[in-house]
This record gives sequence, C-alpha cells and structure tokens, in this order.
Amino acid sequence: MLLGQLFVWKGKMSQKKKRSLLFRLAAIFILLIGLFVLFCNWWVLLSTQSRVYDSIDEVKINTIGLVLGTSKKVAPDSPNPHFENRMAAAAELYQEGKVRVLLVSGDGASKYYNEPRDMTAKLVGLGVGPQVIRSDNSGLRTLDSIIRAEKVYQLEKVTIISDGFHVYRALFIARHAGLDAIAFSSAPVDLKHSFKARLREYLARVLVVLDLYVFDTQPEILGEPVALVVSESKQEELKAKPGKAATKKPAPVKKAGSGTGK
Repeated sequence: MLLGQLFVWKGKMSQKKKRSLLFRLAAIFILLIGLFVLFCNWWVLLSTQSRVYDSIDEVKINTIGLVLGTSKKVAPDSPNPHFENRMAAAAELYQEGKVRVLLVSGDGASKYYNEPRDMTAKLVGLGVGPQVIRSDNSGLRTLDSIIRAEKVYQLEKVTIISDGFHVYRALFIARHAGLDAIAFSSAPVDLKHSFKARLREYLARVLVVLDLYVFDTQPEILGEPVALVVSESKQEELKAKPGKAATKKPAPVKKAGSGTGK
C-alpha cells in the first residue's frame, strides 16, 4: 500500500516537472521570437532611415517616382486616407519638379479592383498629366513592386512614395535588389486610425527579412523588360515646366481609415 502511494507521488512529481519544463521551453521560444521581431525591425529601420525624406525641399531630384499602391477605399463610402495621402505626395513631388515620371504600382489583375487605374485617375485629378504616368499592374506586394522596378522596368535610381512607416521596408528591399532609392513620406494618418496598419508593418518587416535572406522570394509575375520611355521633346517640356501641372497643391488627408501597403 505504502509502495503504491510512493509510485503515485513520484508520478505526480514527474508530471509537474514535465509541465514546468514545457512552460520554460515555451517561454524561451516566445522570448526568442520577440527578440527576432525586434532585430528585424531594428535592421530594417536603421539601415534605411538616412534615405527617408518628409520635407519636399530636401528631396533629391530623380527622373522616376515609384508610387506604391493601396486600396482607394476602406469601405464603400469611406476613402482610404493612406491612398489619398500617397497620391497627394506623388502629385506634390511632380509639381515641384522632384520627379518627372510617376510609375504607379499595385494590384491591377481585375477590372473590378485595379489599384494603378485608381491611382492614375486620382493623380490626373490632382493635375498630373497622364502622359507622365506609367502603370505596373503586377505590383501585388511591396516586394513585387520594388523588384519589378529594377528587373522589369530596368530602373537604377528611383524615389519611392508611400506612408512613412511603410517606406523603410520598401527601401530595405530596394537596397537588397541593388536599386539606388530614396523615399518621400506622405502625410501621416493619425495613430488612432492607422494602428492596425502600423502593427502589421512590424510583422511585415520580419517577413521581408525571411523573404530576402531565407526564402529568396521573387515577384509572382515578372515577364519581359519594359523601358519607361519618355520622348526627348517631352523630357525638355518636363524640364522647362516641372511644376505647371496644377494650379494648387493637393491637401493631404490625415484622419480615418486603416488600409495600407501590402
């Protein structure tokens, strides 16, 4: 009887030790994941922050501005402020002569949902001439947009235009792809209405490190090289009148919404 109780007691102690060991292993695993997330975000931010601009006067002049796409609405009757602010920033860069051609890149696979089409329409509405807008309908992710800019559109230098918290990841990809890129941040959407998008970006920075350095992820669609040709006469016209496309600067939207880059 006593011997049986001893075996039961040892069995309970053994289960407690197993549970304690599992708990410790789980805690260490979670800690390691947390440290890896912090490391990836630190790497992405510190390696790119010197190439991010939020002042139009300080931005260097590049021929091509790459506008990263997002949905134009967050609900049927609710414009997406991330979209509005990106387009306003792109139009301002063009009107100030900081870029001469705008490459709008996003998901354009469907006639019902076409980010480059919506971006083009908005930019034209803001006074940008349609003749200086080029569309990349296969920018399904940020990674796709950046790598396609280098491999498909054969760009060597570019100004990336997107949300301030998004451009770091885009520049990180550009650096890995050998693309000489700077970024211009659009007006920020207030934290209350962009919290989810910002939180997703922390995780997206982890994924991009894995995509580039572990999985060697490539764009879903590449295809043949395409030159972003602007005629010599048009180049001279753009040089002479870089800021005459609109009579006034677009006003950025700073409130509401949660959609952002992919």
